[in-house]
Amino acid sequence: MAIIGIGSLVDAQILVNNDSISRYDTDSLRRAFDSGPYFTFYKDNYFAFGTAVGQKPTRANSNIRFQISIQQKLTRSTLPWGTYLYLFYTQKAIWNILEKSAPFYDLNFNPGIGWAKPFFSQRTGRYMGKMMLILEHESNGRDGDASRSWNRISLAGNVLLDRNIMVHAKVWVPIVDGQQNRDLLHYAGIYQCGVQVMSNDRRFSASVVLTKRCDWNPLNFNTQLELKFRVFPKDNQYLFLQYYNGYGQTLLDYNRFHSQLRVGIVLSPTFFSEY
Repeated sequence: MAIIGIGSLVDAQILVNNDSISRYDTDSLRRAFDSGPYFTFYKDNYFAFGTAVGQKPTRANSNIRFQISIQQKLTRSTLPWGTYLYLFYTQKAIWNILEKSAPFYDLNFNPGIGWAKPFFSQRTGRYMGKMMLILEHESNGRDGDASRSWNRISLAGNVLLDRNIMVHAKVWVPIVDGQQNRDLLHYAGIYQCGVQVMSNDRRFSASVVLTKRCDWNPLNFNTQLELKFRVFPKDNQYLFLQYYNGYGQTLLDYNRFHSQLRVGIVLSPTFFSEY
């Protein structure tokens, strides 16, 4: 899910200094969005090693998963209706580092563009959340039988319930153009929702993301749980624990079930993460 203003002055003023939030009116917060950095993190950037849960660890089921994710603000100031335009890029990889020659098993490329609308409290000027319309493509860059790709138009949003809790959701209209993954939605899902809880000092956070697979069983979700602990108070480097249970972890194996536990290091946006 996309969130605007990652790493910006808005995060520092509105969310960290919550006790003095009344000092910031809507106009000053909009100026913070305008003057924030153009090039920042989008989703979490992590590097984590793990193995299958419930199985004996082997070279085949133990690997590294990493993600690189960035965004570029394309507009110098607000567009009509107080909106902003962003360009995104995320790349995920599964690296079989324990196997001979340490090959990369799968690489997923995910560029996109998003039109974002932040919302502020009329009474206090507090940043409350946002809505976003996103056009994105995802593929693994292969041809033949190993080729996987799809496109989607998504409507995403989040709401800050208070300074410690954020809820988010994303629903998409899919355009599955990959000939080898026509049934992708039965595994990768049709919408997602989640919650992130943070400590007051932002050193610890816990999150859960549920992605509903496209079938009639209301309990069929892909589940991702994450715990993060910031090592040093003023850095954005965190120790990272991630548990994934379900399908669609990568495009190549979108229809294979995975239950994986990983530990590693993550570089996160200033306040809250993308999903």
